[in-house]
Order: sequence, then C-alpha cells, then structure tokens
Amino acid sequence: MVKQLSEANFETEVLKSEKPVLVDFYADWCGPCKMTAPVLDKLAEMVDNVSFVKINVDENQNLAAKYQVMTIPNLVVFKNGEVVTRAIGAQNLDALKALIEKAL
Repeated sequence: MVKQLSEANFETEVLKSEKPVLVDFYADWCGPCKMTAPVLDKLAEMVDNVSFVKINVDENQNLAAKYQVMTIPNLVVFKNGEVVTRAIGAQNLDALKALIEKAL
C-alpha cells in the first residue's frame, strides 16, 4: 500500500524508518504522475521490505524544495534518512524495481 504523507509525518515515516522508503513526489494535475501511481501500487504489493509513500508537492512545497524536486513525478529512495537514488518522470515496473534494488 502506498501511504499519503505530509510535512508533519515525513520525518517519522521516512527519515526515521528502519527500512528503505520510496517517496513519490507528485501532483494531482500531473499526467505522468497518474500513470506512475498504479505501477507504484502494484510494486508496493510485491515488495514488503520497502515502504512506499506519496508527497503532494503542491501541499508540501517546503519538502519539495528541500529535496530539490523540480520535475514530477520525482521518485526518491531514502535509506537511513539519506537519499540513496532517484528517478524523474514516469517509470515502468522494471525501472522501479531496479531503483529500489539500489537501496537494498
């Protein structure tokens, strides 16, 4: 399951997470973001050793700025509170699997 987060719970859910976290920085109006959402949902069902979360950049502009999100979707993998890798733009299932494998 992909969990919706905000600035209020980002530190607890992402930075202090005991397992890697894939963060989908997105916006409701973004077409490629809408294409990526079902792929992320499917991957979240397949992988249990990684957390999957979404951050709406329009509602959480400080987080987007802090992590230099200039283009969306912007998929960022965190491990131990640090950015490990990222991908920009719509991604297919294989690309997302490869992205999280870098964090494991």
